Amino acid sequence: MTEEAECVIAQGTFDILHPGHIHYLTEAATFGTELHVIIARRRNVTHKPKPVLPDRQRRDVVDALEIVTAAHLGHPEDIFIPIERLQPDVIVLGHDQHHDIDAVRDALSGRDIACDVVRASARDPQYDDEILSTGTIVDQILTQRGSKPERTQTDTDIDLDSDSDPNPDPNPQTQTD
Repeated sequence: MTEEAECVIAQGTFDILHPGHIHYLTEAATFGTELHVIIARRRNVTHKPKPVLPDRQRRDVVDALEIVTAAHLGHPEDIFIPIERLQPDVIVLGHDQHHDIDAVRDALSGRDIACDVVRASARDPQYDDEILSTGTIVDQILTQRGSKPERTQTDTDIDLDSDSDPNPDPNPQTQTD
């Protein structure tokens, strides 16, 4: 990475924001002057259980973080379209993300995107019962509260797979579709 690095991209699902996510984004922000975060669309998540929270909600929560310049929803079909649009200097992968660094570099090269690709460090728990994994948080919720919570009217009205958004993006330039 050079001193001129400006645009940095981090990406993920960010279903339940936790200290591990904050560590990842804070570290990613150190690689440049602008941190753009691409939020995976629920329908594109195939390597783990689908996020519980709707796409826009996850984007809005990440976008509210002071260290984030802008959060963007990923493209519905092609994960590289937001990267082509943003033209990053650096892409920072999470320490435990499933992406292979060399495969990402090859894909970027094939699209004539010249940027560094690095992996963030892991964050160790700072106390015995600190949880740094969305999956572990969900497991704890199910264990402590039961796996069949009562549904509310609001829950039944939510279509988590829907791409329609009744509330338009307040920053249209952050939309990728």
